[in-house]
Parts: sequence; structure tokens; C-alpha cells
Amino acid sequence: MKTTKIPVLVIFAPTASGKTALSLDLFGKGSLLHFKQRINAQIISADSMQVYKQMNIGTAKPSEDLLNQLPHHLIDIRNVNEQFNVGDFIIEADAACKAIWEQNCLPVIEGGTGFYIRSFLLGLPKTPESDPIIRNKLKDEAKEFGCDVLYKRLQQVDPESALKININDEYRIIRALEVYQMTGKPRSAFKVENSLRDYYDFFTIILNRDRQELYDRIDERVEIMFDQGLEDEVKSLIAKGYKSTDPGMQAIGYREFFESDDVDYIKARIKHNSHKYAKKQYIFMKGIPNAKIYNISDNTSNNELYEDILNFCSKYSCLTWRNNKKKW
Repeated sequence: MKTTKIPVLVIFAPTASGKTALSLDLFGKGSLLHFKQRINAQIISADSMQVYKQMNIGTAKPSEDLLNQLPHHLIDIRNVNEQFNVGDFIIEADAACKAIWEQNCLPVIEGGTGFYIRSFLLGLPKTPESDPIIRNKLKDEAKEFGCDVLYKRLQQVDPESALKININDEYRIIRALEVYQMTGKPRSAFKVENSLRDYYDFFTIILNRDRQELYDRIDERVEIMFDQGLEDEVKSLIAKGYKSTDPGMQAIGYREFFESDDVDYIKARIKHNSHKYAKKQYIFMKGIPNAKIYNISDNTSNNELYEDILNFCSKYSCLTWRNNKKKW
């Protein structure tokens, strides 16, 4: 019998930390090594760049084999030149959670975009609705003077928001300046309530790895991406008319190709920017109520993680699983 609240497992982890392998281990064919029966689950991607079509290698999208084993949502739903923001994510993720739960499956929000995950867990601050006149004026300024000029202005009027926004994220920069111009208050002054949305029963997992180990994994992934043909993927997108200002092309792994023609330089920049982003990803996950942190560099922590997920699922009899108390 269905309960009022929808159970949602939330798995946050930075880039290259091993989320995909964990998904397979928990919910794919490999899960049968741990559980007598597989937990019925579907993944809702919380990755701000995997929403874009034709951007496969640089965003490390799930393989066809993984998608066949484990259904994924919110992948390949936007063109490269289309905007996708946190409000869009919440609307799409809400609909996906409802649909997945109606199929007697466990919705699993999984990804590394901490801003999206935090906003889904806590909701968005109640900022004023957009003013078309102010927004269009800011867009014109960005076009004439460059997004970096607007970013410097944002650093002056709202340094807290600027710290959380990438210098190339024109949409969010303009929105933050728009709110400031409309209200005289920085967007960061509009705070989110520190309580979970009550429509869901959340179990939030934060995966952690030792810092140097994570950086080494990132560097290895970047090398693999180039071996898989990242250069050709970017060239193909540019040949189709996509520009550096398009939302998708502002992703790490793509924007660096507009900085130089030197492949070694581009590769080094992608590694550097990925290191910085991995460190920044955790900022948005600080203080999430009831979130539990697991160091997945430690096998003992992995054992605890499996046990805790089983305990969470045990509250919902419609999920197919069997708690066999086996140690992994």
C-alpha cells in the first residue's frame, strides 16, 4: 500500500568519484551479488550538463549498457543552445519521482550538481518574478560588454552569490543582478528554509573520497575522454553552429576548447577546472538535514552504506528486495 510521502534516495558525489559504479552495484545486475533480489530503482540525473543532447563524452553520460540495465531520467532533454536552470530541474525531477513511484520503483536522485540537489531537497527561496525590461537590458549589456563585466558587478553587489556562480553562467549572473536591481537586496539575502520538503521521505547520501585520490581519478577520466574522442565531439558541435556563449558549451570539458588550439593546454585546463569544481561541489551540500556522509575510499564505509540503503527500503514493501543481513 502506498504511503503519502514518496521515498527518494538522494546520492550526491563530485565528478569522477564513482557514482556510476555504485549505481550498478546497488541497482544493476551486480546488485544480485549483494541482495537476493534487485531493488527496483530508476535514476534521476542531477547533472546540469547531461541534460544536453550530443554532449556525451565530456559530460560522462551513462553508457548504453548502463541505461539498458537501469532507466535514467533527465538526460538528453535539451539542445545545446537551450537554457536549463534549477527551476526546470525541480519541475522535471518532481514529475519523474511521481512517475517512478507509481511504477513501484524507488526514485534515486543522483549526481554532482550540488545546487540542484540542495534546491530539490529544501526548495527555492521566494525571490520576485522576473522583470522583462530589466532582464533584457542586462542581456544587452552582456552581449555588448561581455558576461565577465556583469560578473564583476555581481561580485561588488552580491559577493555571496558570485562565489556560487560560474563566471560563464550568464543566466544565473543576470538573474542575481536582476533581483538586486528590483529589490535593492542581494539575491543571497533571500534564504532557503533549512527544512526538507515534506512531500518526500528523503534518505540523503554524500559520498566522499580522499582529496588526492579524487584528483587522480579526475585526471585519469580526462585522459580517457580524450582517448574516446572528446576533441572530435567538440569540433562536431562547433561545426553545427554552437558557440561558446551557448549554455551547454559553457560546461567544463567544452569551454576550454575556446581558449586555445593547444591540446596539452586544453587538457591541463580541463583537469585544473575539474579539480576546482569538485572542491566547490560540496559547498551546496553543507548543512543538509539528516544527510549522511560515507567515505567510499574505505570498504568498511561501503558495507555501512549498503546496510543503510536496505534499511531505508525496508519501510516500503512494494520495493522488491530481501534483507539477508549479509556482510559485503
